[in-house]
Amino acid sequence: MKNLMKLDLARVKSNKVLVVGDLLLDRYWIGDTNKVSPEAPVPVVLVNDFFEKLGGAGNVAANASSLGSDSCLIGEVGKDSDGDNFLALCESISIDTEILRNPIRETIVKHRIVSQGQQLLRADFETKLGESNSSGLFEAFSRRVEDYDVIVISDYGKGTVKDPKALIARARQCGKRVLVDPKGEDFSKYTGADLITPNLKEFESVVGKCDNLETLVLSARKMLLDCDFGALLITRGCDGMTLVTETEEYSFNAKSQEVFDVTGAGDTVCATIATLWAGDVTLSVACEVANIAAGIVVNKFGVATVALEEVMAELKSYTGMASGCFSMTSSDIVSALTKVRSKGVNVVMTNGCFDILHAGHIQYLNEAAALGDILVVAVNDDASVMRLKGKGRPINDLSSRIHLLRALRCVDYVLSFPEDTPERLIKEIRPDILVKGGDYEVKDIAGSDYVLANGGEVTILSLVEGHSTSAIIDKVSRQYPRDLE
Repeated sequence: MKNLMKLDLARVKSNKVLVVGDLLLDRYWIGDTNKVSPEAPVPVVLVNDFFEKLGGAGNVAANASSLGSDSCLIGEVGKDSDGDNFLALCESISIDTEILRNPIRETIVKHRIVSQGQQLLRADFETKLGESNSSGLFEAFSRRVEDYDVIVISDYGKGTVKDPKALIARARQCGKRVLVDPKGEDFSKYTGADLITPNLKEFESVVGKCDNLETLVLSARKMLLDCDFGALLITRGCDGMTLVTETEEYSFNAKSQEVFDVTGAGDTVCATIATLWAGDVTLSVACEVANIAAGIVVNKFGVATVALEEVMAELKSYTGMASGCFSMTSSDIVSALTKVRSKGVNVVMTNGCFDILHAGHIQYLNEAAALGDILVVAVNDDASVMRLKGKGRPINDLSSRIHLLRALRCVDYVLSFPEDTPERLIKEIRPDILVKGGDYEVKDIAGSDYVLANGGEVTILSLVEGHSTSAIIDKVSRQYPRDLE
């Protein structure tokens, strides 16, 4: 939770994800159903709309692109009009491609007929499944792999991924992380992958029935050893997801209250993990965000993608974070903190004038933030700064000081107080950890008695020597006296 609170999703835009696997074209015919056919007891759909989406590995790449990463897609389609449509869709959403056109293989199409938001029928077209051009695929992969951060092998069991071990070995040779969305009952063919993401049904088809979480984790750990996997993420539908490593396990509850359509949710999970994992985000945090992204996509119709902005908005709601926090009242912040405290979040609070923000302040605030999950900063208003510091202070008005503090990644909430001490706010916020910088005794810190009486902690941090607002003002006044007149 702590790392999730500090996550900067905007940074994923510099990450690069390479997706290789089976390519499918998802086609939708949509219309109204007002009568039953006289020829047979089946509904008649008057088609009034249609659209196509990238499916299979294409949907993984589309989601990675939608999340802001630079994605590339490698695979194979037929030399037919459906293949043309697939390539046109890739171009329309700026996905780079290395897609082979196989003249003896038709493009795979999943054709859905939909009325009133419900699928009435799905027709799959997979005729003339000729041999995949595995050598050409491997050559394309080898050319591209060094330019990307994380590799996703999206195996839908359609024949494109003939030799996953060779792809994994090549990626590992280049020092790349490999994520596999597996298919079939033999996971040993993915030996050496850093992460595989089977759903529960797929996992149980290999290891047998898992009646409880303990059995699932034990079976997963055995598979990690047998197949040299770095980790296993088992998606469990309405029961969420479970991540298992050699030494740790994490379970994430499903975030969606109502499921509209699960189509492609696994693709969204893979894309989200790969996109975040390509940066400096830990695997457990990447999986937690992927769980949130899956909760968004299952509320959409059909094969869908999740935008970075949607995940950021949901993440703020989930963690209790809010944009424009400097304009929030103490009651707003208390309300937001109440929502997240049930998740075991620790709230840190500190206070000060923060008149001229300098390196000492930055180090102090970073150290304070590291003590917990959320950092709340209380700032003296202009009148109280003048009472404490004297005439001519503050140098920067309250609005400017709050704006600068809010720009710091380590700071989550900022609010001001008119009194000489923040004791009233401390009682309202009820921090788990109260922090003050300088040479203080705990008993002399405003609000310390209240925090301690309620089971909290009071921590005193050393200030950075040679850095103070007063020293900066004195230095400027000595060097530039006329500018201050």
